[in-house]
Amino acid sequence: MKKLSLREKSGDWIYYLTSFTYKEVKENVKRVDDELHKSKSLNELIQRSLTDNVNSIARYIENQKEHFFNALVLAVYDGDPQWREIELNYGDGEKYEMGILELSGEEKIFPVDGQHRVEGIKQVLAGEKGPNYEDETIPVILIGHKNTAIGMQRTRRLFSTLNRYAKPVSLNDIIALDEDDIVAIVTRHLIENCELFKEKRLNNHKQKAIPEKDKTAFTNIISLYECNTELLKYFIKDKEVSIDNKLLKGKRKIEEYCRKRPPDEDITKFINFVDDYWANFSSKITPIKEYLFKDVDEAPVSSFRNKEGGNLIFRPIGQRPFVLCALSLYEIYKDFEQVMAKMDLVNYDLTNEVWKFIAWNPISKKMIASSNGKLIELMLKYFVGVELSLKEYGAMIDSYIEMKGNEELTPQMAQDELIKYKINN
Repeated sequence: MKKLSLREKSGDWIYYLTSFTYKEVKENVKRVDDELHKSKSLNELIQRSLTDNVNSIARYIENQKEHFFNALVLAVYDGDPQWREIELNYGDGEKYEMGILELSGEEKIFPVDGQHRVEGIKQVLAGEKGPNYEDETIPVILIGHKNTAIGMQRTRRLFSTLNRYAKPVSLNDIIALDEDDIVAIVTRHLIENCELFKEKRLNNHKQKAIPEKDKTAFTNIISLYECNTELLKYFIKDKEVSIDNKLLKGKRKIEEYCRKRPPDEDITKFINFVDDYWANFSSKITPIKEYLFKDVDEAPVSSFRNKEGGNLIFRPIGQRPFVLCALSLYEIYKDFEQVMAKMDLVNYDLTNEVWKFIAWNPISKKMIASSNGKLIELMLKYFVGVELSLKEYGAMIDSYIEMKGNEELTPQMAQDELIKYKINN
């Protein structure tokens, strides 16, 4: 195998930049065996680090015609690699080292970085349409490896360094750039077109919590994405999504649906659905209308998110439960205008007794960060008249008593407290 390559240096590593066809990857790159450890158990530990991401990569290659990968880092040892150098000298001091790297075929090659990509490529080639992909290429960085104690240590260090510092794509980057994830696509649409999320009205902080000093933003980009994800769950609830003829549900269904860009017609329908939700939310919910009436330079959120608590709707912990409750009502009314008119009747004031120690701690003057979103969701549903199952109602009462932390609070007393806030039809 002869590969046109560039010869470069980083630290004390000499490496060669080239490319392999998928077929060459399949035929020449093997899994890590005894190159990093003599211990069979430790080598098996590395193999077990291969996850379902292999299947995701294979599906990505097969389903996304624009598929592209960053370079594999492959270690080479044994055999008889030969470097035939060609120096390009332009006469003005510029020199470029390139040449032909000849591999005899006796070399042993294994991935230092890119195990999942290698196995994903092999999986595709093993499939029915495998021959269609054999001539596709992937960038490759080749390094030398010695199967000695010192050589193993050196390659192990590189292996751990490349994998330790390789960070997954952040949710913020997905929202800003992903053209396959329909929730990201729709979220960008809202940011560009919905007054509630334009400019300073949307915080782009990397954390879900909104900084205390932010007196202008209604919410942050992560919470908006999560709310839109719930809208998508409802939107595709009757749609079948499967992998290998196995129907997916819940989180797996959403994850898989967002991996491949849907037809433009489906995207348009979902955009219309989401627009309908947020337009009625903006025009029918009283505190939102008041917030939008204020200029962004006048600290418009001060009366809705402050040291006294403010309004549950302006806190990320309350926004997803609000969406889930609204969708339960939508199942009944099939009209977001009616849904929001009903939701507007709920008391969202965090200084109100019903929300104390549930969403707001009146002693520390802070939101309660525990994962009690489900309780808030059940309470909202109960208040607006969504019928709860006996199990859900019991869970709501038990969780309410637990969160209140009042030993004298009985189930009957909790029921009496909650029913005060129930909206009469």
